[in-house]
Amino acid sequence: MRTAYSVETVRGAERELMARLPEGTLMQRAAAGLAAACAGLLGRVYGARVVLLVGPGDNGGDALYAGARLARRGAGVTAVPMDPARMHAGGLAALRAAGGRVEESVPARADLVLDGLVGIGGRGGLRPAAAALVERIPAGAVVVAVDLPSGVDADSGEVAGAAVTADVTVTFGAYKPGLLIDPGASRTGAVRLVDIGLELPSPDVEALQHADVAELLPVPTASSDKYRRGVVGIVAGSAQYPGAAVLAVAGALRGGAGAVRYVGPAADAVLARFPETLIGRGRVQAWVVGPGLGEGRAGEVARVLAEDVPVLVDADGLRGLDAGALRARTSPTLLTPHAGEAAALLGVPRESVEAGRLGSVRDLAGRYGAAVLLKGSTTLVASGGSPVRVNPTGTPWLATAGSGDVLSGLAGALLAGGLSAADAGSVAAYLHGLAARLNGGPLLAQDVAATLPDAWRNVRRP
Repeated sequence: MRTAYSVETVRGAERELMARLPEGTLMQRAAAGLAAACAGLLGRVYGARVVLLVGPGDNGGDALYAGARLARRGAGVTAVPMDPARMHAGGLAALRAAGGRVEESVPARADLVLDGLVGIGGRGGLRPAAAALVERIPAGAVVVAVDLPSGVDADSGEVAGAAVTADVTVTFGAYKPGLLIDPGASRTGAVRLVDIGLELPSPDVEALQHADVAELLPVPTASSDKYRRGVVGIVAGSAQYPGAAVLAVAGALRGGAGAVRYVGPAADAVLARFPETLIGRGRVQAWVVGPGLGEGRAGEVARVLAEDVPVLVDADGLRGLDAGALRARTSPTLLTPHAGEAAALLGVPRESVEAGRLGSVRDLAGRYGAAVLLKGSTTLVASGGSPVRVNPTGTPWLATAGSGDVLSGLAGALLAGGLSAADAGSVAAYLHGLAARLNGGPLLAQDVAATLPDAWRNVRRP
């Protein structure tokens, strides 16, 4: 499990550790790890041209001390301060003692640029002085962010204006949510964690990995039959969107369901593709409602929500949901909106959801009393007071028609198999993204469904 912690949590852990260590030890640990990462990227340190973009805080100090270490190994190191009067005194002295120099402007050529402008406490876009330095980063230089790309909000991943786009981010002590959640995550490049000895409590954000998913996957036993494995009912499709029903059923069948019951007007299309499907209502362990449902079928959504089994609501089923009714349900509910649908549920512009994905998914989970899977460039799953889960397997190739229908069927099968709503959403997103990656691209939604068994086996492989 990869875990991420808020700025407040990290700062508290740093204070506790610094109280037990000699002054400056923590910064030296960070600088040593940062310098080692830079040396690895450079390959040959001696003679390399390194530029430090230096802010006034500890982030700038980390960059200066790391630059001093590189200078002692023969690199030509130039520090360019955002505010010359507020440079970290100890770091500046170390850099100069090692042979580094300070310049007012960014050199035209560099092999590596260290972004030490703004640390994890920064909020909002870069100030004009910092943005001006970023604009002058030499083309072709490897950009390494110190702890976090400057201009990215560490707690949310929000980017409010100009920000650094790094090739590599070297972060200290713990991952921060902004490193894992878009739009900030798209600016981090490869993320490397330097352990500086922090003792941390429960995380704010977490990302499943193969071993975590393997533990959660329901696996049939010798005594399993189709009912014990889980029967998922799917209310989906319409005359206009019969394919949504077919794809949702495909996701459920390929996602481990013992059986799938289909209810809707696309029964002929579903049976033509999947003769294993049961048609009509009957006993189920979970329902999926909404993909391709069309307008005017709110009664079917209400009927499903009235049943005392887990329910996944997607797409057209999300229209006009009653928050009070959802909160009154005694069985788990999983909502799977994209940004536009989430915006409608929250009554805010779509842009605010896309810019603040973490806050939006938490708001939705709190308002509707449900687990929420917010689809998008970074898929997030929130449920009550638990850490928000970030899906690490997503790929832009999943931005294709019908992909969400497959995801709904897959998550519904996992609900029917006994997973909690949050686990079903998290595992489904993981397998869905992994299946797309195994396909490569371009791909169709049906390709994702067909590759789900391969993704399943990939996760369970010792």
